[in-house]
Amino acid sequence: MDHSAIADRRQLRRKLTFWRVAAVLIALLAVLAAVTWQWPSKPVDHIARVKISGIIQDDTELLERLDRIARNDQVKALVVTIASPGGTTYGGEVLFKALRKVAEKKPVISDVRTLAASAGYMVATAGDTIIAGESSITGSIGVIFQYPQMKDLMDKIGVSLEEIKSAPLKAEPSPFHPASEEAKTMIRSMVMDSYDWFVDLVAERRKLPRAEVLRLADGSIFTGRQALSAKLVDKLGGPEAIRAYLDERKVAADLPFVDYEAPKRSFFPWGGGSMQEFARSVLGLPLDLQPTIEKLAGQKLFLDGLVSVWQVDHD
Repeated sequence: MDHSAIADRRQLRRKLTFWRVAAVLIALLAVLAAVTWQWPSKPVDHIARVKISGIIQDDTELLERLDRIARNDQVKALVVTIASPGGTTYGGEVLFKALRKVAEKKPVISDVRTLAASAGYMVATAGDTIIAGESSITGSIGVIFQYPQMKDLMDKIGVSLEEIKSAPLKAEPSPFHPASEEAKTMIRSMVMDSYDWFVDLVAERRKLPRAEVLRLADGSIFTGRQALSAKLVDKLGGPEAIRAYLDERKVAADLPFVDYEAPKRSFFPWGGGSMQEFARSVLGLPLDLQPTIEKLAGQKLFLDGLVSVWQVDHD
């Protein structure tokens, strides 16, 4: 190889090295700008706002966020915006208790949006006041336990399941054979025990006679106007109604709202992300595949245990 060819190759290598370093620096600057833009400094005194949407489940990160809000003296009140059909009864229970801990230190307002039903309404009752829209959907006080039945399908394809268990009620009800009456009685007892707890909670929080709550707790859903008439919510309105209640609680009207959101994932190892997440982003795939699967298969299939959820049936 002659000297000119060697010189050309060295020059090409230097150019490639320059552009590689430049690309890395540009990427670092972009990440720094994104973090700075998404991580605004919080005012000294402010009103925290937390959004609870979608299916309610046991969410450790959200519970930790609420605990930080409860311990932060700079937070003068909390507005919980709810847009949820419900979820697991336990998920609603732990959120309710976490919000009541916040309410021990500062006002908590439940802001019912399009839908706050079942466990979503359970969470709303944790607020010191519940504000809903006139056409919001709420209610659906109740508990349900669902399980699939696949025996007919298995019979058609010639598959059977044999089992040996320690007692007749172990792993019942089963999707592989019809439930016995004893199994149905066991599950019904569990459902009704949780239902009674839900009814008592609503009666206590809404200061209603238990008999009145039982009349409302037949699974019915209500518009905001109907819920106000039934005393399941306190007021109809939006931001103005929230500000008016805060004024009643002696919270300064000029305090800004600050959204406390879940931390966003990073595509890079130093930001807690992974190469798999980065690859999914490049390919246009969602970072978390479960929500996509839930939309296709029906979110209720992903809920284990007792469920307090309202959802329009799929055809």
